[in-house]
Amino acid sequence: MRAACCWSGGKDSCYALWKAMSQGHDVRYLVNFISPVRFGRNAFHGVRHELIRIQSESVGIPIMQRETTWEGYERTFREVMNELRNRGIEGLVTGDMDIIEHRTWTENICGEFGLKAVMPLWGLNPEDVLKGFVDEGFESIVVCVRADLLDDSWLGRRIDRKFMADFHDYSRKRSLNICGENGEYHTFVVDGPALQKRISITPREKVVSEGYWFLDIGEATLVQKVA
Repeated sequence: MRAACCWSGGKDSCYALWKAMSQGHDVRYLVNFISPVRFGRNAFHGVRHELIRIQSESVGIPIMQRETTWEGYERTFREVMNELRNRGIEGLVTGDMDIIEHRTWTENICGEFGLKAVMPLWGLNPEDVLKGFVDEGFESIVVCVRADLLDDSWLGRRIDRKFMADFHDYSRKRSLNICGENGEYHTFVVDGPALQKRISITPREKVVSEGYWFLDIGEATLVQKVA
């Protein structure tokens, strides 16, 4: 079906996009929400909106980027669903895995506009999802962590098998979700089969704000992949 994909810039939305395209869906738009109170940063991961646009260019799918606040998110979401319907979109891809409240909320609002919620990762084991993401050649780095759960040493780390092993050891007594489904950490994708060009980034300083550590990214450029 003709679809759009909710896009945060992180591993789950990227992997869901890849899975949806692999299932034959024609994904025509990425949908991203930014918060004006965070200086034009992604509302969820704290990444600047320019970096999300660079990802869109790398993926080769145009982005619908909308400013909103937490209080106005549902209204803005409905406005975007209405716009997608008017553009002939039939479904919305999301990276949801196991939080039933998120699934129900998304399905209900999509249903209001005749759209089908497409969740390729739903019900999968989080560890299997992360293994699949890594094994299929995707690359992402940690750009945000909850300060009460993880310290700033996790920022900038690449998501790979070493990360998974270290996270297992660290979370043994903390019951953390290895995919960060409870907001433990967020990522920024820089390469993988869904991207036509690699994103080269320059990490800058680490900053703490509102209970989260963020990795500030400076320059980001698209680099041709080596065959």
